[in-house]
Amino acid sequence: QGHLVESGGGLVQAGGSLRLSCAASGRTFNTYTMGWFRQAPGKEREFVAAIDGSGSFTYYADSVKGRFTISRDSAKNTVYLQMNTLKPEDAAVYYCAGRYAYTGSYSRQTDYDYWGQGTQVTVSS
Repeated sequence: QGHLVESGGGLVQAGGSLRLSCAASGRTFNTYTMGWFRQAPGKEREFVAAIDGSGSFTYYADSVKGRFTISRDSAKNTVYLQMNTLKPEDAAVYYCAGRYAYTGSYSRQTDYDYWGQGTQVTVSS
């Protein structure tokens, strides 16, 4: 069973940066795509970014492309989300997600099998 723990959230001014971490334990971390999603109050959970098992391919939502960078350190079993030039609309609870098998896509919640508890990101204007 996969287990994920996010950290690194907090309060930041608009234009600032944060780096989120997702520490993984359990099976198949290094094999499959890992993703980040976020959910703001009153809104649906949405895809933010994903990285394949090798770390060679990354995918981003249009709203964060060019500002966020996803990466993984297989030796540390950790996935990161570097967030730069943060905007008030980036404020949300950010969730890390993992999966046990290839699904053919990466941006749906149903593509993932296990989730972290989330970390809050607040952006002041």
